[in-house]
Amino acid sequence: MFKKILIANRGEIACRVIKTARRMGILTVAVYSDADRDALHVEMADESVHIGPAPAAESYLVADKIIAACKETGAEAVHPGYGFLSERASFCAALEKEGIVFIGPKPKAIEAMGDKIESKKFANAAKVSTVPGHLGIIDDADHAERIAAEIGYPVMIKASAGGGGKGMRIAWSKDEVRDGFERARSEAKSSFGDDRVFIEKFVVDPRHIEIQVLADAHGNVVYLGERECSIQRRNQKVVEEAPSPFLDEATRKAMGEQSVALAKAVDYQSAGTVEFIVDRDRNFYFLEMNTRLQVEHPVTELVTGIDLVEQMIRVAAGEKLPFKQADIGLHGWAIESRLYAEDPYRNFLPSIGRLTRYRPPREGKTETSVVRNDTGVFEGAEISMYYDPMIAKLCTWAPTRLEAIEAMGEALDGFVVDGIEHNMPFLSALMKHPRWREGRLSTGFIAEEYPDGFAPVTPDEDQTALLSTIALSCSLIESNRRERYADRLRPAAAPLRESWIVKLGADYLPVTLLEGVVTIPFEMDIQIGTQTVTVATDWRPGDSVWAGTVGDRKLTAQIRTVLNGLRIDWQGISVRTRVFTPRQAELDKLMPVKLPPDTSKLLLCPMPGLVVAIAVAEGQEVKAGETLAIVEAMKMENVLRAERDLVIGKINAKPGESLAVDAVIMEFT
Repeated sequence: MFKKILIANRGEIACRVIKTARRMGILTVAVYSDADRDALHVEMADESVHIGPAPAAESYLVADKIIAACKETGAEAVHPGYGFLSERASFCAALEKEGIVFIGPKPKAIEAMGDKIESKKFANAAKVSTVPGHLGIIDDADHAERIAAEIGYPVMIKASAGGGGKGMRIAWSKDEVRDGFERARSEAKSSFGDDRVFIEKFVVDPRHIEIQVLADAHGNVVYLGERECSIQRRNQKVVEEAPSPFLDEATRKAMGEQSVALAKAVDYQSAGTVEFIVDRDRNFYFLEMNTRLQVEHPVTELVTGIDLVEQMIRVAAGEKLPFKQADIGLHGWAIESRLYAEDPYRNFLPSIGRLTRYRPPREGKTETSVVRNDTGVFEGAEISMYYDPMIAKLCTWAPTRLEAIEAMGEALDGFVVDGIEHNMPFLSALMKHPRWREGRLSTGFIAEEYPDGFAPVTPDEDQTALLSTIALSCSLIESNRRERYADRLRPAAAPLRESWIVKLGADYLPVTLLEGVVTIPFEMDIQIGTQTVTVATDWRPGDSVWAGTVGDRKLTAQIRTVLNGLRIDWQGISVRTRVFTPRQAELDKLMPVKLPPDTSKLLLCPMPGLVVAIAVAEGQEVKAGETLAIVEAMKMENVLRAERDLVIGKINAKPGESLAVDAVIMEFT
């Protein structure tokens, strides 16, 4: 077994590998760029080596620097994680030449399966079912249009060396092919250093289901069930689960056996994933093979009990797999939610900055569930514009799918992140979405269910009552603490007021206290309308999470102090609250409402990012839908289009500039 390994990666996956290596008694070496000097993976590793500037192309993607770090520290092997150099056959070969073991497949398998175009040719030759498409290189936009017309719309334009949703576009018409081709090629070049793209038929209402395989150097190959990855946005997975609620045992077995056959055909060694598109009739088509560890591997670990990172290390060290196919079973259900630094209320645009508060839920087992949080950040860490926007991967396990979803909802409600915008409200709302809970999924789920983007969830009558009781309990507890300040001048104690008004958003709700005293722990009978409930909690002023019961319901909500009140976040609902006496509420209703400034004649930068292109000139007349500018953030290009017919006035930004959120790019007349 290895004595020391180097992790050629960063963030949560580097931390994940370090945890397993530490448990196995293996020393670890971290590498880091200027932007990651104070990163968590650097702190966790036994040693660390600086490898260059913040841009990945000058640090994490430079193979020579990784090899030099191995020689400097005496690392015997390299775990590449995912992304960066994990699927570069040339990197694997360079390591082998230096006598350093690559913890992953051999160059032959990476070359055969790592390139999407070549992998489809190989799969066709091996008689694996594939999606119809053109596997040759697309020369230019005109060539792309001709190929798309031959295949038939809709089509998927994909980067040959792509992954993680980068360099991918769906085109439903001739016009969209040309624009999609240019954007996919540009993203592919900036993300992977390879601008080759190909085109294939896009399967309508598809599910994205993948099979995890494990193979050793002794000819043993097994599959570890499937993962459902259909909840995606911009072809980027958001929520995954294992097993799939759609597959039956016969389909699972057929997909698994086909995946094993493909792995054997390329003499695969290590962990790998065979991805399929599955239509509504459970017909499945080979999509690609990822010759690395997948981001979503934790859900497979939770339902099989197998540590995939450990098996990768053991296979690389020459050991045989310790189990056979008959030994592998799927137990319970696991869900993974990817917490991204992006603003769900602004079409999920990237958000960067410092984590002023980072309080994940407690990890571990309870009587009915398991909570696991894979992360590479900490409170005070900075989310950089140079890398992927992932903050953490929150996972839950339970005996059944609905129980795992409920556990996830509760864990999300208790996961506190401040300082940046993030997609937690969307993830929390998703856990309550009827179609998700029923398992009626497709890769178009988010676009279909949120065609106008995600907006804060409006509470119904029952939810309004629950939130009102939480707001009132917090107000009473805070008021009681103020009354007990040692140096406070106060009149003689007065009886607790019975009648209150809770302002929830723009609504005013009368609430009556019936029985109980204000103490910590808090327990009191409260009447809202005709309903009477007992509210109980251990919440104290300053706590970011309110946990307790309202009637027979167990609730977890986040509490943040705002001007003259509180903000409560729960199940995708975000609402400001204030608690008044009846007279105060009457006066509050008379207060004027401040209107937001008019920005209709400005193009504002929707996220911190780099201006890639300005597509218009001052004085130019522009029609609705035409491109105004392209801004890149976190390796994704965002096209900013005109929302109406307009004339360009002043242009304030130029290509190459880094802009802050809401910076004025141009003005309209």
